[in-house]
Amino acid sequence: MPEGRYSAIIAGMILVTGSTGFVGKKLIDKLEANSLEYRLLLSPGFDQQNLPRGKDYDIVLSSIGDVGSLRSALNKVDVVIHLAGGEAFGSKADLARLEVRDLEVFTNIARNAGVGRFFYISHLGADRNSAYGLLKAKGRGEEVVRKSGIPYSIFRTSRLYGEGDRFTESIARLLRKFLGFFFLPGEGKVLLQPLWVEDFVTALIWSLDRPDLVDQTIEIGGPEQLSYRETVQQIAEAMDKKVKFLNITPVQYSYFTQLVEYSMSLPPINVFWMDYLAENRTCALDSMSRIFEINPARMKNKLSYLRGTTKHK
Repeated sequence: MPEGRYSAIIAGMILVTGSTGFVGKKLIDKLEANSLEYRLLLSPGFDQQNLPRGKDYDIVLSSIGDVGSLRSALNKVDVVIHLAGGEAFGSKADLARLEVRDLEVFTNIARNAGVGRFFYISHLGADRNSAYGLLKAKGRGEEVVRKSGIPYSIFRTSRLYGEGDRFTESIARLLRKFLGFFFLPGEGKVLLQPLWVEDFVTALIWSLDRPDLVDQTIEIGGPEQLSYRETVQQIAEAMDKKVKFLNITPVQYSYFTQLVEYSMSLPPINVFWMDYLAENRTCALDSMSRIFEINPARMKNKLSYLRGTTKHK
């Protein structure tokens, strides 16, 4: 990757939501590495230990729907990178509020505050008419952003992976929890296109000086399309673990995700997991190289963090 390109990035104050999450932490590291000015919008009561230590953060505490606090958070902000979402909460998530109503409030205030660019992170397959709750909510969120009147860039991504993710580490936990037996919906034939998180945040940062990506919906994924079965097999191999697959129907798998979510205090998967696996979640194989001149990493080369790192989770 041409590291020198970072020097061309010109951006004012960047407001980041969802900064304590998997992608948010990686993004903060990139912003810091490139000396970009940023502010974090955090929910009241956040756990400060979820942020990387040793940095003096510019923080505003507010929910996405709190008008007064949002106005303060958006003061002198030029760019918003909206990473926050509700899918991690599973069945407890009010997606209609988090992904639509609160987002409408947020974008309205951002427009009135003079924000010049709004980045929204969505999923491949997002569609307001989708039969799947998460993808429907993301599709409606995309529509809110498009109609906001703010110049936007919507990223529809494949499953992002890396240390601390809710994808490969969740699969690793399932492999350990069920002693090597792994349930596959529909024989695990659905295709995924895993994208290394470092490649994604690099593309996100580079987009700051890409006027050609304004008012565009960008679909990106990794360099290979793997079946869910192949994905799990690669993860098991990275763990030096043998896996025994058990094929079940998608309906049975939906019940399985509910059982896992409701029976564990920190479940590795929740009711939205089936949304990712119901249909192929792929895009053009050359998306990253064609749009960003990035040669994305192959998943099997980036899974060393799984060797023994998820035993306690």
